Amino acid sequence: MDVFEAIKKRRSVREYLDKPVEEQKLKEILEAARLAPSASNKQEWRFVVVTNKGLREQLVKAAKGQAFVGQVPVVIACCAETDNHVMTCGQLCYPIDVAIAIDHITLRAVELGLGTCWIGAFWEDEVRKILDIPKDIKVVELLCLGYAKEKSQHPKDRLEIGKIVFSEKWNKPYQEK
Repeated sequence: MDVFEAIKKRRSVREYLDKPVEEQKLKEILEAARLAPSASNKQEWRFVVVTNKGLREQLVKAAKGQAFVGQVPVVIACCAETDNHVMTCGQLCYPIDVAIAIDHITLRAVELGLGTCWIGAFWEDEVRKILDIPKDIKVVELLCLGYAKEKSQHPKDRLEIGKIVFSEKWNKPYQEK
């Protein structure tokens, strides 16, 4: 599978088989995250891999009652150990860098036959408490990982390229040549 095929196949999965993720696949997925680029090569991302059913079930409440968080075989708390460095463009590094690492995870997961779902709807302090994450560590996202119950065949609902890309200046829509 090439990268573009993985991009096209990647979906948010909210129903998973009751099947554990093999340790070798988990290692490969985490290695994909480790190899992600980061601003100034700070590598601020940190990951808490949660396979314990009791902890995953506790995370359901922290994730605003999203039941599948307790049913998926792996939840990864995607965090940042950061000095809150701001890039010249005015953006904080850590949320962008963690997002890039998560995207590496999701694409490698597709390639390995696994599904994922980014979870941004959670209470950070609750996740921190459940997983014993120190107060100075930012919890950026939760990521569910497992085998999808069903493979989606529906195309992704995305805007046309001409609505999201501009040529040279903002007011000049991009036109393919």
